[in-house]
Amino acid sequence: MAATLKDATAIVGIGQTPFAKQLPASEKTLACRAIVAALDDAGILPSEVDAFASYTMEETDEVEIAKAIGAGDVTFFSQVGYGGGGSCATIAHLALAVATGQATVGVAWRSRKRGSGPRPWRNTRTQLPTPGQWTRPYGLLRPADEIAMLARRYMHEYGATRDHLFNVALACRNRANQNPAAMMYERPLTREMYMGSRWISEPLCLFDNCLETDGALACVVVSAQRARDCRRRPVYVHAAAQGLPAQHHGMVNYWNDDPLTGPSWTAARHLWKNADFGPQHVDVAQIYDAFTALIPLSLEGYGFCGRGEGAAFSEGGALEIGGRLPINTAGGGLSEAYVHGFNLINEGVRQLRGSSTAQVPDATTCLVTAGEGVPTSALLLRS
Repeated sequence: MAATLKDATAIVGIGQTPFAKQLPASEKTLACRAIVAALDDAGILPSEVDAFASYTMEETDEVEIAKAIGAGDVTFFSQVGYGGGGSCATIAHLALAVATGQATVGVAWRSRKRGSGPRPWRNTRTQLPTPGQWTRPYGLLRPADEIAMLARRYMHEYGATRDHLFNVALACRNRANQNPAAMMYERPLTREMYMGSRWISEPLCLFDNCLETDGALACVVVSAQRARDCRRRPVYVHAAAQGLPAQHHGMVNYWNDDPLTGPSWTAARHLWKNADFGPQHVDVAQIYDAFTALIPLSLEGYGFCGRGEGAAFSEGGALEIGGRLPINTAGGGLSEAYVHGFNLINEGVRQLRGSSTAQVPDATTCLVTAGEGVPTSALLLRS
């Protein structure tokens, strides 16, 4: 019988710093604050940490983190590439390490000063990576430009409208309005504001794009057995997956037979194959929302609706509390904070603990996804 990751490990601690456009502390300091807060949440000493997982884009490495927090000997460490595509994979790597005895207490984190720091695409001194040579000389300079092209194609093929994208932006903003930690707390969004806002990359306007945020978050992963003795109610890692489809090309999917079937489709097939339940049994979802257009694409990829039906799925309050699939219940990247999707993991944990500021009643299952458009990852969490 094949070994399985199913419910073998649990997230027992979460931590985060405040979120703001500009924070004075360094990324290392922010990372340490979030990690120590997560360990305290779990009731675990820093000296017990023996595993780390982070993003390749993380500026603070595990050597410096381990010294700064006072970790003991470290027996597992990994990094995951592709920016926001790596968020859920950091938890998956720790879960695999703990489940196979490579480690006992794992910490994943993301610390970023995107609000006050430079924009990555402004660096013109280095040679373009191969994918960029097919896009940037032709005007696709930023992620927003690449996703805008996919959004326009999606609108053309399936009749999606800006009202559908507004439904996504509004659902995330409504949840942020309930969350005192969100950057958009008590800042309502109206259709008039949305439709009248400036273009960032047509058809994506200001409110179709994620926030620019300074902040850090962290999670602690231990075995299911140990989780029962920790300070907080454990949230089990039921299934995990990564996805890199054949002939993938950055965010634009140039070489795919269908550019609108991105990495989520690959990750989803593996995720559901290893789960005891399907999309119809998911109570709440935290879906990566660097751009509103990623939500309908992800809804289709993860099987919540059929091909081309993601935009229509958003109608009638379906993404709100009480709807068919409440999403991004702390505000997501669009309205809580954009820290490469790690805040979606923490909010998934809060939902299953019953401690969210926008709690879905009796939620016991949660899907968390990483960045669609790049090699991605996903988690199924259960209480």
